[in-house]
Amino acid sequence: MFFRRLLILTGSSIFLLNCNSSTILNAGLDRKVAEWYNSHEWLKGLQLIPHESINQLEFFKQYHKNKIWWDKAFDFLKTHNLYQLEPGKYVIDSGNVIATVSEVAPKDRDSVKWEAHRNFNDLQYVIMGKAKMGIASISSPNAKVIIPYSSEDNENFSVNGGKYYNAEPGTFFIFSPHEIHRPVIKVAGYDMIKKIVVKVRVP
Repeated sequence: MFFRRLLILTGSSIFLLNCNSSTILNAGLDRKVAEWYNSHEWLKGLQLIPHESINQLEFFKQYHKNKIWWDKAFDFLKTHNLYQLEPGKYVIDSGNVIATVSEVAPKDRDSVKWEAHRNFNDLQYVIMGKAKMGIASISSPNAKVIIPYSSEDNENFSVNGGKYYNAEPGTFFIFSPHEIHRPVIKVAGYDMIKKIVVKVRVP
């Protein structure tokens, strides 16, 4: 009986030690990610604000898997006058980083599909005007596929819930393959917007 209790106590101590070690490691990683993210060194001098909705841990992983692609994306935004850019496609790094500038009439919420991508991250920025962005986790039990993934790197969902944020000049969004998004929903008083979407390949 004594040895059985000793084994149980020893096993419990090891379990608790492992749990505490994992918690400490996760806390250390969280601090590392937060410090790096909040330093904004990765912006390379770009004077735009990352939106509060950005998944910091996922972006940290994506950025460090292929820093050069992200640096090229931010450099493009920094070195071009976005207001003067003509609508069209801009190849920044062939097959890896592509920007698309468009002037569009935002649609009402019910007309905008929830979408997600597997091969590219989306950096979306409203250059002129104002719209709303919807965001939900792809792992949410409230998200269901309604149009399966296609060769266009697109998959559509129905989502019960999600969060909505204002998108306007000065602040950009990043949607990784972990986020379903509902882009550029109409805001009253803004019939046209100018936006840029920079697609950065997933390594």
